[in-house]
Amino acid sequence: MKCPKCHFENPTGTLYCGMCGSQLPSSEKISTKALKAPKEELTRGTTFADRYEVIEELGKGGMGKIYRVEDKKIKEEVALKIILPEIAADKKTIERFSNELKMARKISHKNVCRMYDLNEEGGTHYITMEYVAGEDLKSMIKMTKQLSVGTVIGIAKQVCEGLAEAHRLGVVHRDLKSKNIMIDREGNARVMDFGIARSLKTKGITRAGMMIGTPEYMSPEQVEGQEVDQRSDIYSLGVILFEMVTGRVPFEGETLLSIVMKHKSEKPKDPREINAHVSSDISRVILRCMEKDKEERYQSAEELHSELSKIEKGIPTAEREVPKKKAITLKETTIAIRNRWVMIVALFVVVLIAGIVAGLLNRTMKKGTLSGAAGVCVCWLIIMIYGMVTINAYTLMDQFGALLIGSGFGWLIFIIVLLVGTLFGALGGAIGSGVMIIIKGYETSESS
Repeated sequence: MKCPKCHFENPTGTLYCGMCGSQLPSSEKISTKALKAPKEELTRGTTFADRYEVIEELGKGGMGKIYRVEDKKIKEEVALKIILPEIAADKKTIERFSNELKMARKISHKNVCRMYDLNEEGGTHYITMEYVAGEDLKSMIKMTKQLSVGTVIGIAKQVCEGLAEAHRLGVVHRDLKSKNIMIDREGNARVMDFGIARSLKTKGITRAGMMIGTPEYMSPEQVEGQEVDQRSDIYSLGVILFEMVTGRVPFEGETLLSIVMKHKSEKPKDPREINAHVSSDISRVILRCMEKDKEERYQSAEELHSELSKIEKGIPTAEREVPKKKAITLKETTIAIRNRWVMIVALFVVVLIAGIVAGLLNRTMKKGTLSGAAGVCVCWLIIMIYGMVTINAYTLMDQFGALLIGSGFGWLIFIIVLLVGTLFGALGGAIGSGVMIIIKGYETSESS
């Protein structure tokens, strides 16, 4: 079957081009009954499938949108992935996901996010999985640019442990990338999204020639649409290691084709050429993971874990693990609460002073009061605009409130602080104007 985009000749029955990754026209009829999107946009407070109450949208991926929701049946937060209608339209694709999820659900490990189920609601297919509160590794790298060697090894070892358990059960991830690794609040690495994983022991689930994965992290055998095993995940982990120590992926390009062709034939740079602080040992491990010939790579996650452990022994103890959130004692909790109250009082004092200054600049009580309140409102507006550009407004409010009281209902605290702060601004403006009126009256009486 010839690809309409790059004209590469693919084997009959191939779903995706083995050269450029474009989806090939199917010779089979696809039912349009499944081509249904949710009847309404899933926003905060929306209940999906009479069970899942949406808290926030977490992101978008190749399969669809993913949400943080509360499962009202079990009273716990879970992650909900809505599968794109064009993907869910093919019954064979849904059958494949269902079979693969059966394998993925068997993986029970502290470094693997649990997959729950694949279901359908009104023609919309969705996957439920464990919700992990934290930050994905991709975002962590973007923030810090280059991670310390201790952090790199700590994360990589945990990923190896999770992969080793999956591989033991015969499951290959096939789409391992930094975006699919979460670092939870305790500093633990959790491998996410085994939803498109493939069983090593069950042939025929994924059709021959189908290229699954993210171009920047694909192994050469994935690029060629060949059968993959655990060594493909080792290659992808090598790409992630490269990204952690350099701040960028080894191969970049303007098109999908240019990137996958580099994975297939181009040798990656030595990480030390980009970051001189990378040790020769770490560089050697990364380059071995990324060997084009899978026989030359580490043959298992356990072998790679062992190599990383040897290197770890040569670095300072304080740098060996991903920083964890330490347990807070009662005394520390009391101090933290006291500090939050100090922060709240300081905030209102600053607002009051700002209002007084605004009032002093205006000679009348009315103008002073209004200018004090208006100044505070402008400050809140700037914060909100910045927040909505960087993150969603609800998350901004929630985080702000949590900073002040250290618990949930942050959005409510934000609104209360906004209203009280505005009143303080108005009060400050009134005080400032009153002072100016008194001074002006005193000056008038003196002159007369």
